[in-house]
Amino acid sequence: MNKTWFITGTSKGFGRIWAEAALERGDRVTATARKVETLGDLKEKYGDAVLTIALDVTDKAAVFSVMKQAVETFGRLDVVVNNAGYGQFGAMEEISEHEARSQMETNLFGALWVTQAALPYLREQKSGHIIQVSSVGGVNAFPYIGMYHASKWGLEGFSQSLSQEVQPLGIKVTLIEPIGYTTDWSGPSAKFAEPLPAYEGTREAMAARRALSKPGDPDATGPVVLKLVDMEEPPLRILFGKGANEMIHAEYAKRLAEWDKFKDLSEEAQGV
Repeated sequence: MNKTWFITGTSKGFGRIWAEAALERGDRVTATARKVETLGDLKEKYGDAVLTIALDVTDKAAVFSVMKQAVETFGRLDVVVNNAGYGQFGAMEEISEHEARSQMETNLFGALWVTQAALPYLREQKSGHIIQVSSVGGVNAFPYIGMYHASKWGLEGFSQSLSQEVQPLGIKVTLIEPIGYTTDWSGPSAKFAEPLPAYEGTREAMAARRALSKPGDPDATGPVVLKLVDMEEPPLRILFGKGANEMIHAEYAKRLAEWDKFKDLSEEAQGV
């Protein structure tokens, strides 16, 4: 059965790749981006199978309006992909209030507004699948991208709660947690705080670490996402990319060891 998708951030990267994968197999897609002209080639190639709309996910009223237009156009809603977002780079001391709020407004609140806008239609259908594009940085953290981590950890938290709330209603939730890919996440799409000299060493160390990594091919994710949305029982969380599983195993081993080390002190804080 063909599916109807709603995808944010489809001008490039994962959003574009997943939209094209869905359209190529005969699904229908509402493709949104801040600049609708970036979606012209999709409309030209796929015609009435794709609805292209300008959308800034930080505009709550616009999100609800566009979601309504999408459902009225295609008659239903099967897959909602919260992909819109960007990386904010900078040590925590360097981040301005505007940069911090903008990061959360897009990566966290934007996903929340889209999710809230979709839920009434999914509840009425008693079906649907919400795909939240998180990151390996949603379950781990590194220097110099703390605000990005804050946004993705927030997305992880509300999505885990959401999954428990909507599971009895027939709605599925999946958090996709990619490791590094050759998208422009750390390039043109990224934003950088005004640097302080004190953190130059941190910046250099992180740049050297990224230079040594072997990023994944984003085109390889298209078929995998199609498999995910076709599953009867998809995972709540799935890592994308080689090395991600090993990284997270190591991180959680450290957390467990630390919690265990201070277990007695933790229990002393109970008081009774």
